[in-house]
Amino acid sequence: MWVVLVVALGLIFGETSGQIRYTISEEIKEGTAVGNIAKDLGIHPNMLKDRRFRIVSGSTEPLFQVNQNDGILYVHRNVDREEICERTSVCLINLKSVLENPLEIHYVAVEVLDVNDHSPSFPEEDKRLEISESTLPGARFQLHAARDPDGGVNSVQQYKLSPNNHFRLEVKDRGKDGKIPILHLQSPLDREASSSHKLLLTAMDGGKPPRSGTVEVFIEVLDVNDNMPVFTKDAYSAVLNENSPVGTTVIQVNATDLDDGSNGEVNYSFGNVNNKVRELFDIEPSTGEIIVKGEIDYEVDDSYEIDIQACDRGAVPFRTDKSVTIQIMDLNDNAPDIEVTSLSNTIPEDSRPGTTVALISITDVDSGLNGKVISFVKGDVPFTLTPSIQDNMYAVVTKSQLDRENKPNYDVTIVAKDTGEPSLSSEKTVNIVVSDVNDNSPEFSLSPYTFYMSENNPPGASIFFVRAYDRDEGDNARIVYHIMKDGGEHNTPTSFLNINPENGDILAVKSFDFETLKTFQFQVVATDSGSPSLSSNVTVNVFILDQNDNAPVILYPVSSNGSAEGVEEIPRNVNAGHLVTKVRAYDADIGYNGWLLFSLLEVTDHSLFALDRYTGQIRTLRSFTETDEAEHKLLILVKDNGNVSLSATATVVVKAVEPKEAFAASDVKSAAKDDEENNVTFYLMITLGSVSALFLISIIVLIVMQCSKPTDYSSKYLQDVNYDGTLCNSIQYRSGDRRYMLVGPRMSIGSTIVPGSNGNTLVVPNRRRASGEDVNYDGTLCNSIQYRSGDRRYMLVGPRMSIGSTIVPGSNGNTLVVPGRRQVSGEMDSN
Repeated sequence: MWVVLVVALGLIFGETSGQIRYTISEEIKEGTAVGNIAKDLGIHPNMLKDRRFRIVSGSTEPLFQVNQNDGILYVHRNVDREEICERTSVCLINLKSVLENPLEIHYVAVEVLDVNDHSPSFPEEDKRLEISESTLPGARFQLHAARDPDGGVNSVQQYKLSPNNHFRLEVKDRGKDGKIPILHLQSPLDREASSSHKLLLTAMDGGKPPRSGTVEVFIEVLDVNDNMPVFTKDAYSAVLNENSPVGTTVIQVNATDLDDGSNGEVNYSFGNVNNKVRELFDIEPSTGEIIVKGEIDYEVDDSYEIDIQACDRGAVPFRTDKSVTIQIMDLNDNAPDIEVTSLSNTIPEDSRPGTTVALISITDVDSGLNGKVISFVKGDVPFTLTPSIQDNMYAVVTKSQLDRENKPNYDVTIVAKDTGEPSLSSEKTVNIVVSDVNDNSPEFSLSPYTFYMSENNPPGASIFFVRAYDRDEGDNARIVYHIMKDGGEHNTPTSFLNINPENGDILAVKSFDFETLKTFQFQVVATDSGSPSLSSNVTVNVFILDQNDNAPVILYPVSSNGSAEGVEEIPRNVNAGHLVTKVRAYDADIGYNGWLLFSLLEVTDHSLFALDRYTGQIRTLRSFTETDEAEHKLLILVKDNGNVSLSATATVVVKAVEPKEAFAASDVKSAAKDDEENNVTFYLMITLGSVSALFLISIIVLIVMQCSKPTDYSSKYLQDVNYDGTLCNSIQYRSGDRRYMLVGPRMSIGSTIVPGSNGNTLVVPNRRRASGEDVNYDGTLCNSIQYRSGDRRYMLVGPRMSIGSTIVPGSNGNTLVVPGRRQVSGEMDSN
């Protein structure tokens, strides 16, 4: 039979907490239902298993268990009130019930009612008293009290004495020590009439029906010893520290007897004391010293009241009783006890501050300041303790934002320290794992990426790679790559690129040609696999490096059938140094790959003609003689300076004629040249018209692009000295009255183009003529056309290009980058 007494106390940090009280009788059968906790708490039975409903107990075998199917609390093993609550009037067992998801803790109190299952018993089967016949009426003789382990009304309630003529029974109530029977002498004893008396003392409890126990009291009447021992004090008391060592003197009692001899010698002994007192204390019979015999523990009992008897050694000894009160002083001998009642050892890193991780109970069985506990979380961790409305209950909660990437787990050490002197403390460490949340975007190892690749790369091969990493873990850190395509556009550089989505390797599906495309830019996007996913992108700049894949092309001489052959007629009377002709060629490559050198492979007379290695000019070394042949064939080799050089050949036939024939031939050639120039003029007009149209379109596009971003590009240009390595350093040399400069990688900024430059060879003017005085011009360059693209200005080189135009890094082919007006003068001076 069970009764629900109390329900629900309140909330603990968001978890439900309450207390229910049941009442049962001791000695009930195992499996007996105590109460339906689930029903009393309003919890549906179907949720009990899912929420792991259970009773939390200590290390000993629990008295009660709960059925997870129906929520009924039942008796798990025998409940003996006398074993559980030996000296307690109200026997109350406190239980803790726990539910998870969400965490709830409820307190259940079970009161165990006493059953009258023990009879009173005396410590001795019989009691023998020796009483002198001279004992006056009114004398009292304390007897050993009967003991009944039952409590309350089921304990000893009354004593009865068998009928007699000399004694009556008095009962003294000693509180927690129970009722003490005392024999009271009503009439004098007469040994001659009766030398002994036999009495029956009966002890009865208050049960229904009552139980009883008896002891026979044998009284022997002694001859006269008419003085009793008398204690020197009316009351004795002492204070004793717990854990005092065995042998420590607690107090000394003293009694005197006015008789002489053996009748005046006093011995001391314990009177009516229980076995526990006899295990803890002893008394020296001759001196009356009470000494420590066992382990004194304040937490077991905080005081003792001991009956001491002083007895003389007369033929008929007299006994005097006295109570000694011993108060036990508490020492700080118990460290706080930390118990983890519930723990969620995994918590997401985005949990808000104040999230509960664990519930703990901290107790200290000491009293006063020795039992007052201060608790806290040790170290610099983002967790703290918050107290509960329930005594000694605490919650471990987060106090700041967590970040798994900085610290994935914590060993949280809870310290409980009492305020005793010296202070004692305990520690309990719980491990808390921080689970990952997708809160980090992928990060590239470089930003931006810059790659250099040679032209003519094999299609389908990996050309470079990008790498990103994500500080998250698992799917949140698994990265997928893709190239950001230009919307709807075809034949863009990105349309010829593929990327491995798993490792970021970038492959080219076609070969790139430096002469067609020198640089391009695209975006790579890295996306993680979290939910929701995060991504980041990076700019990749690609610079294509030139290879020597173009052979030199002969521009002059060229015959009518397209072969590199030509015939030159010169008068026989020319002097040494006469310019016969000039071989012209170009190479689409740049730098050393486009730097051309001329040499004679075959010549009929090495002493008559010389070829300038750098300009391709053929000059006479001496005057013609009568023995010289009239026709000479020169085979000229033109090759570039690549690692594996490429070459072309041209054939020039030189005919030495008489001066009149030379003049006639000159007139014919001049007419042919006029026709050729007319054709060239026609094609040039078409070319200039096309260039003008493209120029106008470019101007319109640039104006639209620059409206929102006005920038003085001319002032910024020379600050950007980064260069892709397409020009080599210059080499200057002199030939006749001219100075020449060979163009190569990283040509010095400010080299000046003047009339007469050709191919990769520039004619360098004298310093005195750098101001721009007019010189004769052979018509090999056209006028310049300037335009702007991005942050640079470009010049298309053509006939009669203005003197002083400056080459800066980045020039290529016949297109020169032109600096701002304000910078030209400074650059020329630096040259």
